[in-house]
Parts: sequence; C-alpha cells; structure tokens
Amino acid sequence: MSRHITTSNIRQFILESVADHDSDLAAHVASTLGISRQAVNKHLKSLVEDNQLVADGKTRSRRYSLKPTHEAHLVLLNDGTLQEDVPWTEQLRPLLNDLPRNVFEILQYGLTEMLNNAIDHSESRDISIAMLRTALAVQLQVMDSGIGIFRKIKNAMNLESELQAICELSKGKLTTDPTRHSGEGIFFTSRMFDEFRILSGSLFFSHSQPNNDWLMECSTTSSIKGTSVNMILSVTSTREFKTVFDQFASPENDFKFSRTHVPVKLVQYGSDALVSRSQAKRLLKRFDMFEEVWLDFAGISMIGQGFADEVFRVYAKEHPHIKFVPINASPQVAGMISHALSNSII
Repeated sequence: MSRHITTSNIRQFILESVADHDSDLAAHVASTLGISRQAVNKHLKSLVEDNQLVADGKTRSRRYSLKPTHEAHLVLLNDGTLQEDVPWTEQLRPLLNDLPRNVFEILQYGLTEMLNNAIDHSESRDISIAMLRTALAVQLQVMDSGIGIFRKIKNAMNLESELQAICELSKGKLTTDPTRHSGEGIFFTSRMFDEFRILSGSLFFSHSQPNNDWLMECSTTSSIKGTSVNMILSVTSTREFKTVFDQFASPENDFKFSRTHVPVKLVQYGSDALVSRSQAKRLLKRFDMFEEVWLDFAGISMIGQGFADEVFRVYAKEHPHIKFVPINASPQVAGMISHALSNSII
C-alpha cells in the first residue's frame, strides 16, 4: 500500500488527522497508511520544520497541533463611517491572496457580508474580526456586543421566540432593513463555507458540509452578549461561489433568488413531534416569497397528518405558484406526504 502513497498524500493525511489524534498521531498514520513509524516521524519532523505543525513534549508524550501560518485580530469602531470592504482590503487580503481563486472569493464574500450585517444591524459600537489560517483551512470570526441577531429578528418580525427567528433566518430573504438589504447574505454564506456557526445570547445555530448538517441548540448555562459568527473553509475546497449562487438564483429565473432550502427540523423544538397545523404554519411563514421550496426532512422520523395536510394540501392549494420539493424524507414522512397529496386531488 505504501508504494502508492506520495509524500504529499502522507503529509496531507497527517495534517487532517491532527485534530483527532494529537497524542497518537504517528501510530495512527503508520497503521492507517501501512508505513513504518520511522517514516512517519520523518514526515512529522519535516512538517514541524516547515511551520505547519507544532510539537509539544518529548517521545511518547509528544502532542501535535496545527501551527497558524497567518493571523489577524482587528477591533473596529462602528461610528457610522466603517465600511465592510476596508478591513478586508487593507488587513486580510494580503494574508490570503495566494489561495485558489474560488477559496479567496468565498472568504471575501463571507467576511464582507457578515461584517456589513454587524455594522448595519447589531447596534454595537465595537466590532472585532479574527482570522486564523493554517495549512488546512481559514477560519474567520466576526463578533459584536450588540442586541443579538436572533433577538433583533424576533422583535422586528414580532415572532413568538428567538428559536423561530433561526428558522426564518435559514430560509433567506430575511432582513430587518429591506431598503438597504436583500436578506441573502447569511443564506448564501452558510452554504458556501465548510462550517458556519452563529452564537447569540444562549442560542447556537450551525451548518456544516459535506453532509448538509443543520444544528440548533439552546444553552441554559452559558450566554454571550451580542453575536459571534464563525466561518471555516478548507484551503483545498473545490466549492465555487457561482455554483452555490446558481442553485438558488438560477439563470432560467433571471438570477432571482427564487428557490430556498429549508431544514424542517429547525421548526421542531426539543422533543416535540411535528404533528400540528400551528407548527406547519410556522414553517410556512414567508414561503410566498419563493417559487420553489426544498423541504429537507433530514433528522425528522415522522410527521402528523395535520402537519402534512396544512403544508402539502391547504397551503399548496392556496399558493399554486410554489413548487414544493420534499427531500430526505423517511418512509413514514413520505407516506404522510403522499396521503396529503392524494387528498388534494379529490
């Protein structure tokens, strides 16, 4: 097996394994790739010398971690003159402009969109930016100490809870200032990065690739003032800005943001099953702004008859211009959807 593995392959595997095997890295690499510990140790030594890894301790107690190759920490005054492109152009771009074009474009889009949101919506006097680059990935963070994104949305839209604000945020076309914003920034940014996370108050919302995993959690023990947005992208990502954009704003629709993808589990609070019409109505809020809605049932094992009927018969009949596309439906969910659709024909 080792005869077919290049030096580049071995070192890439080492770097990708550090996070989960910091204390047994050499043994893990040797057993997985079928090469000697001696050979692995030579690669580890080279990676340390190349400033891609940091080694701490000696012999059997040695632990490894990725070494940052570039870092930046900025504290910005949000005094009405701050422009989102200036920190990128002056401080961050010089540290990232050697990356592949597609990676660079996504980083630029994500940073400027999230900074613009903080400038215009957070009501925070100070905004901080952190950038950490390693041999594997770039991590960007935008933090403010303002009102908090979920609370801001809840208040502006008169929603029942901040949890409902997260569901609305995932749909896109959501902004508390429609005269200056389209509500597209978080929707597209969350789908371009490998990891996208928002922490605000006691609520945590995240999306991760490649499995399209969505998570919403509420902590009863910790909370932050304001909002923290974290974005991580592999430096070898093949994802293209235009490809992600075209999924939801395609040329056949004159590049209008006409299609949305909604994780249905974001309307499921705690262990509550999705059985009622009121739950369905929360899910359906603002769907009339789109022409096509992908309803992603990943993580949902069952739905009730009332829930399915409200979405796929009642609402669909009242809004015939909307195309509903259910995906990742379990057999029970698919069966309940089919039942609702059969009733709509009668």
